[in-house]
Amino acid sequence: MSFVLDTSTSSSTLVLCPAMELKDEKENLVFDSSLQKQPNLPKEFIWPHKDLVHTQEELNEPLIDLSGFLKGNEEATSQAAELIRTACTNHGFFQVINHGVDLGLISAAQNEIDSIFKLPISKKLSMKRRPGGVYGYSGAHADRYSSKLPWKETFSFGFRKNESSELVVVDYFRSVLGDDFEHTGWVYQKYSEAMKELALVIMELLAISLGIDRMQYRDFFEDGTSIMRCNSYPPCLNHGLAMGTGPHCDPTSLTILHQDQVGGLQVFASNKWKAITPRQDAFVVNLGDTFMAVTNGMYRSCLHRAVVNRERERKSLVFFMCPREDRIVRPPPDLLGTDVEVPRKYPDFTWSDLYEFTQNHYRTDVVTFQSFIHWLLSPKR
Repeated sequence: MSFVLDTSTSSSTLVLCPAMELKDEKENLVFDSSLQKQPNLPKEFIWPHKDLVHTQEELNEPLIDLSGFLKGNEEATSQAAELIRTACTNHGFFQVINHGVDLGLISAAQNEIDSIFKLPISKKLSMKRRPGGVYGYSGAHADRYSSKLPWKETFSFGFRKNESSELVVVDYFRSVLGDDFEHTGWVYQKYSEAMKELALVIMELLAISLGIDRMQYRDFFEDGTSIMRCNSYPPCLNHGLAMGTGPHCDPTSLTILHQDQVGGLQVFASNKWKAITPRQDAFVVNLGDTFMAVTNGMYRSCLHRAVVNRERERKSLVFFMCPREDRIVRPPPDLLGTDVEVPRKYPDFTWSDLYEFTQNHYRTDVVTFQSFIHWLLSPKR
C-alpha cells in the first residue's frame, strides 16, 4: 500500500538537532539549588524569543465525564465520544473527570514527588538515567543537550507486565533508591496500575469516537510497556527567558497527566498558545505521535509546552502509554476504507524504531514525527 507523508506541521527543512550531541560527562551542568538561586540565568537555559510567546488566554474546552461510560450508559458514552472526536480532530487534547481513580491515591502520588527531588544532589546523580535510556533521574536533561535546557528535574520508571514479578515499580524503587523507598515504590506501583487501566478505558472511547471496534486500541496497547514520570519545575527568577518544557508533541501514544494547582501547562490550539487551568479532580489527556499514526492522521498529536513560575514550584505526574516495542504501528483496516482505499499517510514502523530515534538521534520538538519518517525512509540510516 502506498502512503502520503503528512507535512502539514513540518518545516521546510528537517535536520537532526545539533543539541543532541552528547557531551563529555565532566562538562555536564548540574541542576542543583545553587543554580536555581543565581540572579542571572545561565545561557544554557535561555530559549529563543519565538518559543517564549506569552499567553493569558485559557483553553475552555468541555470536560469529558467518564461516569456514564464506566456505568455502561449508551447515551452518555455517545456524548463523551463526540466530545473526544471534536477535541482530537482539532488539537489532540482533552480532560477527563469522574474517572474512577481514587483521589487519595492521586494525592499520595503527588506528595511522594518531594521524597525524590528533595534528596541530596549526590544521591540524585547516583540514580541518573543512562545514555540512550529513559529510566532514572535527569536534571534539566543536561546530560543530553547543550542548549535550550528545560528548567526541571525528572524521575522516570517503566510499568509493564512481568512474568517474574508483578511489582515492577516497587522492585525498581528498591533497587535504585534502596529499601527506605519501598513505600514510595508501592504508591507509584498502585498509581501506575490505575493509570494503565484508565488509559485502556480511554482507548475504548477513542475507538468508539472513530467508529471502529471498541476493543481495537485496547487490545493493541494492553501488553505495551508504559513510562511513568515525576516532574519538578523549581521557581525561576528569570522565568521570562526559560521554559519548563519546550514546545513539542509526545512521540508516545497517550499521555495522562495530573498537575498540581500552580499551573504552567499550555496547548497550541486555534493557532495560539492557550493555558490549561489545573483541576484537582481531572486528568489531562493528550494524544502522541504514535496514536496519530494508528488513526492515519485523523486525530492530531497534541502540541504543548510548560512554562515556569517565578515564585512557586510546579509538580506533575505523567503516564505515557506505549505499544509493545516490536508491534507494527499501522491503522486498523476499518480506517483505511473498503470500497475506496484511503491513502496511507505514514509507513509502518515499530515503537522501538521511534523510541530509538528520539533517544539517540533527535531532540523532541514540533516536527519530531515528520523528521522520524524522513529518517526511517532514509537509505543511509
